[in-house]
Amino acid sequence: MEYGKILPGTFLTRLNRFVAHVEAEGELQVCHVKNTGRCRELLVPGARVWLEESANPARKTKFDLIAVEKERPQGPLLINMDSQAPNKVFGEWAAAGGLGFTPELLRPEMTYGNSRFDYYWEYSDRRGFWEVKGVTLEENAVARFPDAPTLRGVKHLEELMLARQAGYEAGVCFVVQMEGMDRVEPNDLTHPDFGAALRRAAHAGVEVLALECAVEPGRLTIRRPIPVGL
Repeated sequence: MEYGKILPGTFLTRLNRFVAHVEAEGELQVCHVKNTGRCRELLVPGARVWLEESANPARKTKFDLIAVEKERPQGPLLINMDSQAPNKVFGEWAAAGGLGFTPELLRPEMTYGNSRFDYYWEYSDRRGFWEVKGVTLEENAVARFPDAPTLRGVKHLEELMLARQAGYEAGVCFVVQMEGMDRVEPNDLTHPDFGAALRRAAHAGVEVLALECAVEPGRLTIRRPIPVGL
């Protein structure tokens, strides 16, 4: 996926989950943050960030904050933190045959049971669901999910197991919004219940997939699958 007009800036402060102050083009810019997660290790004062300028003149905020550069001893790491981007790149990848086939139907936002999964697909006599999780937390080249407790994430895994029992194929895909990761692991320290649910789901036949992305300030592209450590 590609963004429109991109410009760099310097992160100043986050007012709430949705709004941040960024210095860009020599001025203080009020920006929409396209990630409602905590992102405390990413959005630190002085961090280099990238903004997308909105083409909608009626918007309250002119810019979206979409990427950040994380400083590390081994060098800076560019991280896309747009929470809508993982679903888009997964959909592009799956539609292009990334799953090993080209779906005859690939429908986003499909309700099943008490959950709304990111994708429902059909191919020949097969049918199934995919739930997509964006990953922005990195620790020593290990990508971890979640960065905060997610009861919704646990619920999704439980519903995927029910779908699997009902005869559907089911999978959860971690889209890693950064490069150079060795693997993805559940963040058991932050939310042990999610890790336990993920292991139960894998044991119940839910496919667990991780895809690492190539990241540029104005572009996000799925690059390769990487291992998931359960």
